Parts: sequence; structure tokens; C-alpha cells
Amino acid sequence: MKIALACDHGGLNLKNAIKKHLEENNYKVEDFGTYTTDSVDYPDYAKKAADAVASGQADCGILVCGTGIGIGMAANKVKGIRCATVGDTFSARMTKAHNNANMIALGERVTGIGLGIDIVDAYLNSEFEAGRHQNRIDKIMDIEAAK
Repeated sequence: MKIALACDHGGLNLKNAIKKHLEENNYKVEDFGTYTTDSVDYPDYAKKAADAVASGQADCGILVCGTGIGIGMAANKVKGIRCATVGDTFSARMTKAHNNANMIALGERVTGIGLGIDIVDAYLNSEFEAGRHQNRIDKIMDIEAAK
């Protein structure tokens, strides 16, 4: 599985910890930056990772900013992306199981490294349940197509 990873300056430490954890667990990671704590604009990095997921270059994506909110909102502007900002393992499991999210966003300033890694594992180890949930996903995608 190939994972697109990106952050802004406020999510650098958590992104780097997640990247190390993923690589240690034999995931392929494409890191779209940023790579320093110099101030940057999160939409630029969200778009790079989201484009990789939407095109199939990556299977899913993980984004990090200060809260996870802005970078997740930016990713959701890319056609085909369903990104959920998550701060707990239950939400991470459910966003895959019920919403078939292809990206998640986390906040370094609100989620510690240990919990952040647990959230990533919960997301990656969950499966989409389909069934009644597929109809809802189809309706979400219909909204996007109507733009």
C-alpha cells in the first residue's frame, strides 16, 4: 500500500513520526512536504497529496497541520477526495468503515504523537463495510459531480 503524506509547518513533527512508523511497518510513503518549520500554506501541500490519491498514484493519504481542520478542508476540494479530520481511534475506524474516506487529517497541536500513530493504525487497519454505506457514499459523490 502506498500512502501520500503531507503537512504544513504546524504538523511537521507528527508527520515525521507517522512517516517513520509507516516505513518501519513496510508501507510505501510518498512525502509531499513540507520538510521544515518555516511557515507555509497548508492548501499547497494538501493539494499535492490529494492529487496523488485522486489519480491513483497513492492508495490513501494522511495530512497533518496544527488542528487537521484546514488541511483536511483543502484536500476535500480535490475531486474524488473524502478526507475526514480525526482526533480519536473510533472516528478513524468509522470514517473508513462507513464513509470509505481515502484520506485523513490530524492536528499536531491537538493530538500527541502516540495517539496520532494509533489513529493512523486504526484507519489503515479498517475496511469499508459497503452495504448500506455505499448508497450514502454514492450520494456524496453525486453532490460533488453536480458542481
